[in-house]
Amino acid sequence: MARRKNSPKDAKDPIVAIAESVAHKAEDSKDHGSSIFQLIICVGGIYASFLTWALLQERITTTPYGADKKIFRSPLVLNTVQSLFASLTGYAYFSYSSSPGQPSRIFPNVSISLRLLFVALTQSLASPFGYASLQHIDYITYILAKSCKLLPVMFLHITVFRRRYPLYKYAVVFLVTAGVAIFTLYPAHPKKIKKGASPSGEKNVIYGMLLLGVNLLFDGLTNTIQDDIFSRTPRGIVSGPQMMTALNTISSVLTIGYLLLNPWSTELNDALAFVKEHPKVGMDIVGFAVCGGLGQVFIFHTLSKFGSLVLVTVTVTRKMLSMIFSVVAFGHSLSSMQWLGVGLVFGGIGAEAEMKRQGEAAKKLTKLNGQTKKE
Repeated sequence: MARRKNSPKDAKDPIVAIAESVAHKAEDSKDHGSSIFQLIICVGGIYASFLTWALLQERITTTPYGADKKIFRSPLVLNTVQSLFASLTGYAYFSYSSSPGQPSRIFPNVSISLRLLFVALTQSLASPFGYASLQHIDYITYILAKSCKLLPVMFLHITVFRRRYPLYKYAVVFLVTAGVAIFTLYPAHPKKIKKGASPSGEKNVIYGMLLLGVNLLFDGLTNTIQDDIFSRTPRGIVSGPQMMTALNTISSVLTIGYLLLNPWSTELNDALAFVKEHPKVGMDIVGFAVCGGLGQVFIFHTLSKFGSLVLVTVTVTRKMLSMIFSVVAFGHSLSSMQWLGVGLVFGGIGAEAEMKRQGEAAKKLTKLNGQTKKE
């Protein structure tokens, strides 16, 4: 296998990873960080969109609706509605931000489109496992584990591509893994199991963590494929808004095709019947999709104007706030050991971001020194 020029540095949310991969010139922009007002708008937009998105996600997938106390169990339908909205907002953003000389088509060529199909497929496969895990674990555990995407990405690159990482990366993985383990093993209200009864609660938690592990592996595979695609794609071929629109369009086609053509699946009919019986969930789903689409636009715009370091800081703090909002809004209670686990996870993620910041600063200094010597 040919060795690629770019090595994977950080695990990110799929949209963040895509955005950073295609925004090649963001870090060198002359107006980088110059507009404080624009930065406030971008950060505020990300916080408002994704904090609301997270609250709606938890409400839709974990809380009962109506007098019959039913829970919405149609993750592919939820995914499809969100990807459709993201396709529309992405196309609007693409049309608005395009200038003469930039790509005018959503799908540049057949080769790139086929590779994007693999990315969309792994993203579409990951989501149902994540939502299924919420039937067995609480949303706080879900958020915490989803913040640890560095683990599956490193695992895949070490086992498949035989890559090596600096020592601090392994330290971060240890902190994050220890944090998630402590959080899972020391709940605030452990369930008491009667003598002679099977430990179903424990089995459910283990099964939920297994489903979440599969979800994270698919996420890691998504980022791995993205890294391979963008390391081979010449600069300027694909823009950020173009990539956002293309991926969400392909994901929509895949999930709609599955829902309509799979004779063994009744998920679409079940979802329509649920929404008809409980109209409130329909409004929540629309709000969830709108927030997700707008949030992606703010992510791409923030990256293009202010660079990846600002974006990493915003996304990490946003996940911390999502966890706090979930505790407050849905009445979760955490034990002192669980707070320790949270601290370890976000401490590791924060250390990862700081090491990246120092590395980027060193690169810029080296580049500046090289330019000075040439002059």
